[in-house]
Amino acid sequence: MAIKMYNPTTPGRRGMTSQDFSAITTNKPVKSLLVAQKRGSGRNNQGRITTRHKGGGARQFYRIINFGLAADITATIEHIEYDPNRSARIARIKEPNGTYHYILAAQGMKQGQVVSSGEDIAIETGNRLTLKNIPVGSTIHAIELQPGRGAQMVRSAGNSAQLMGRDNGYAQVRLPSGEVRLINEMCTASMGVIGNEQHQNVKIGKAGRNRHLGKRPSVRGVVMNAADHPHGGGDGGRHKPGKAPRTPWGQKTLGLKTRKRKSTSQFIVRSRHAAKRK
Repeated sequence: MAIKMYNPTTPGRRGMTSQDFSAITTNKPVKSLLVAQKRGSGRNNQGRITTRHKGGGARQFYRIINFGLAADITATIEHIEYDPNRSARIARIKEPNGTYHYILAAQGMKQGQVVSSGEDIAIETGNRLTLKNIPVGSTIHAIELQPGRGAQMVRSAGNSAQLMGRDNGYAQVRLPSGEVRLINEMCTASMGVIGNEQHQNVKIGKAGRNRHLGKRPSVRGVVMNAADHPHGGGDGGRHKPGKAPRTPWGQKTLGLKTRKRKSTSQFIVRSRHAAKRK
């Protein structure tokens, strides 16, 4: 995927870039796989804001993605589609019996390509197998954490993980963060790298474009009142010696470890912070 450039016809257009949609083959999704979304604007079921700086944005339907294709399925890719809810592209696949599914589109996926899910299938891009049947060193994505639950890791544009080895019923997988983790070898994963790899290089260009994405403005804590933020208040100027940066609720933001006594820590072979400690 390439990046589309714009001529600087306005100040907002200067430096702005966008995704290249040439790989998308249709703009008409399958209606049976669409679900209307209610705008939460960052609020929980009590109406309280739990995620700040969210609200507004263009209306969009959620595409129901099949993150765990059942075993022994063979389907043909009909279209590569845009999904407004994620950075990756999605592929519309159709089984011989006429059933449609949406899956994450990997690099190199094309119309007419056949993708399969099962035990004894080819090691090809887009195919889904259990980790015990994938060759060591392979590049994978859409990885399960629990057998049958569906993919939970490595699902965004341009991401991939690598199968490092297998031992005692577990597979060692190196994640995009650099962390090496043990995963049950009966969990499934898809072959290849997720497409739309240039997504992270897009330059927004203007504030209004972020508003269309549902992102509201962020206000710095130092310009707030002392009652509204730990950084707020004007006494003594902006600099507050000996005071570490904190969230609006007083939690330290730099260097504080927030992962404590998690049962899943036993599955981490190598921390993603290991390289930083050297």
